Amino acid sequence: MGVKEQTVEQIIEAIGGKDNIAAATHCVTRLRFALKSEDKVNKTMLENVDVVKGCFSTNGQFQVVIGQGLVNKVYDELVKITGIESASKEDIKNAAEKNLNPLQRAIKTLGDIFIPILPAIVTAGLLMGINNVLTGKGIFYGDLSVVEVHKQWKDVADIINLIANTSFTFLPGLIGWSAVKKFGGSPLLGIILGLMLVHPALLNAWGYGEAIAKGTVPYWNLFGLKVAKVGYQGQVLPVLASAYVLSNIEAALNKRVPDAFKLLIVAPVTLLITGFLSFIAIGPVTFTIANVITSGFVTIFNKFSLLGGLIFGALYAPLVITGMHHTFLAVDLQLITNIGGTFIWPMVALSNIAQGSASLAMMFVSKDEKVKGLSVTSAISAYLGITEPALFGVNIRFKFPFIAAITGSAIAAMFIAINKVKATSIGIGGLLGFLSIFPKNWGVFFISMVITIVIPFILTIILSKTKKFN
Repeated sequence: MGVKEQTVEQIIEAIGGKDNIAAATHCVTRLRFALKSEDKVNKTMLENVDVVKGCFSTNGQFQVVIGQGLVNKVYDELVKITGIESASKEDIKNAAEKNLNPLQRAIKTLGDIFIPILPAIVTAGLLMGINNVLTGKGIFYGDLSVVEVHKQWKDVADIINLIANTSFTFLPGLIGWSAVKKFGGSPLLGIILGLMLVHPALLNAWGYGEAIAKGTVPYWNLFGLKVAKVGYQGQVLPVLASAYVLSNIEAALNKRVPDAFKLLIVAPVTLLITGFLSFIAIGPVTFTIANVITSGFVTIFNKFSLLGGLIFGALYAPLVITGMHHTFLAVDLQLITNIGGTFIWPMVALSNIAQGSASLAMMFVSKDEKVKGLSVTSAISAYLGITEPALFGVNIRFKFPFIAAITGSAIAAMFIAINKVKATSIGIGGLLGFLSIFPKNWGVFFISMVITIVIPFILTIILSKTKKFN
């Protein structure tokens, strides 16, 4: 299928003309623009272009949904017409960052750090889900697990669990690599920093509480200063803060050390200084802060479960619009480390399903064939854990499906919050999300899944009767 020059010119005109484009690139399905002013965009005109399936703005980028395969041809034609140079995704991020306020930049930084390591975490969560099925009691055989009935599967489950736990055991190594890369340092030093914080010679963070109770915490004696010889397995804040310090020390040394001596001085001195600072000050301080934050979330969901579920279930999708949802990934990981599971991620999975259900309902109430097609493909995507097409291409565009979705999500979130449903890990945020839920909570979670399928779907149809749309 070719792309008419006129079609691409319509897109350019709708986004404010070629002079409004600071930079442009594309991903698998979308054009990504860093625009000088999003106020100049005519969304109505843009969404009426034949090849456009939707548009939205996020993290300072204006994105136009085109579709797999066709987006490449549209982009090539756009480059030809406008004369702009092809840009990388990193170029677009840097250009778009100029349009963000300090809070948005901070949130974007967290997103840029965690998104690259998300595949490893989600994969680990999916494998832990498989392990849950094999080792969970009462799923298939009364009070027994699959491995207790079929003992030949015990070692298979054990290997799966080892593979799954690797990402969480060495999480600081993953975060160290991504964070130092984001902060402008050497990613290799970030990996070393992260692994240093979970070195086997250190007391495992998961045994720290018990060691304190028994009085067996090991210490270094640095000229009279006692420093706890403790690791930071599964921790997020210690490695994030240490990575920032490391990157700045490395940058300062690179400016001052002659090229001939950089190999011998920059990396060793950077790691040495950061290492001492991490164990003496950064680690203990951020570890305490992380525990306070975790305790705050746990208190809210223990004492005010209904309210906590209502607020999070209703607000998660709006937070996705702002990009602030990335901040909860760090909280999820901290909860998994501190209390052995997270009550936040199950609500994320349900929110995704709710957005998919509202989008699916639009296929039945809309008379526009283009909207019908986009609705069903977006619903499938949301059911598999990717909500952006449904969220930005359909639900927010017509508003009432979005209201229906967050209503269903809030009701389901309240239901699982009062029933103390937790996930063992972060996994696929859609219909397969149950694999990451503790097996004992499956029954409640399945009921909540039905809620997020039925309520948004029916409510979207009801609300459509009072709205005018194509």
